[in-house]
Amino acid sequence: YFARLRVPETEHDARFFASPLDKKIDRVVKPLDAIAGTDPAMMRNAGRARHVLDAPIPILLQGETGTGKEAFAKALHASSRRAGKPFVALNCAAIPEALIESELFGYNEGAFTGARAKGMRGKILLSSGGTLFLDEIGDMPLDLQSRLLRVLAEGEIQPLGADMPVAVDLHVICATHRNLAEWVAAGKFREDLFFRLNGACFDLPPLRSRSDIRDLIAKILVEEGLVCGKTCTFGEGVLECLAGYRWPGNIRELRNALRYACSIAEG
Repeated sequence: YFARLRVPETEHDARFFASPLDKKIDRVVKPLDAIAGTDPAMMRNAGRARHVLDAPIPILLQGETGTGKEAFAKALHASSRRAGKPFVALNCAAIPEALIESELFGYNEGAFTGARAKGMRGKILLSSGGTLFLDEIGDMPLDLQSRLLRVLAEGEIQPLGADMPVAVDLHVICATHRNLAEWVAAGKFREDLFFRLNGACFDLPPLRSRSDIRDLIAKILVEEGLVCGKTCTFGEGVLECLAGYRWPGNIRELRNALRYACSIAEG
């Protein structure tokens, strides 16, 4: 018997001969690198995130509105071993307080007047095995904060109207534009839940502070041009003007502005 070892001659061959370790490294690196760009603060966030991706640690994302907290959470999920499982998001500020409990915990048939005939699986149960993203966690009502704390501690939920709890494989990523430590001091957020969620904390910089703002603007212009079915380019001085603006709405405001510009561009 004999064997011959040769260097792959094409990219296709290289992918064919890639080891499982190579594929794992590729899975971990690409989504985070894409979201980080070349900004030092974001690159540090991405580098630190790689160490906690698959650890049983809740993650807290902090930053101004529009800084891309949900996009960062999706990159974390896509880079983790849970990537093939659901990524389930709930905006705690966008749902009426009366509905958040049923949205989060679900309910059984006949749990209350107006309930669906077959009940409803809540966001927590839907995310079991994957990732639960709780956006604007600072706006969650205090009574629900205590229930969420119990779920995190015990690894099980009890839907409304259910007799027995249901086990869940839960990984939570939370996001907020508020200063939760100040809200804890003001009695607006439970201190015990804050320390439970603050396992690994990442601060996302505002767009005006990012050193790669010009590259980010150019990248989003290409993406929005594709959405509009156009190839758009900047006129002279436009990139300088955009890079010098403070963008109070951050990346969300930038994306909307460029989408509008691409939509009305005639040439």
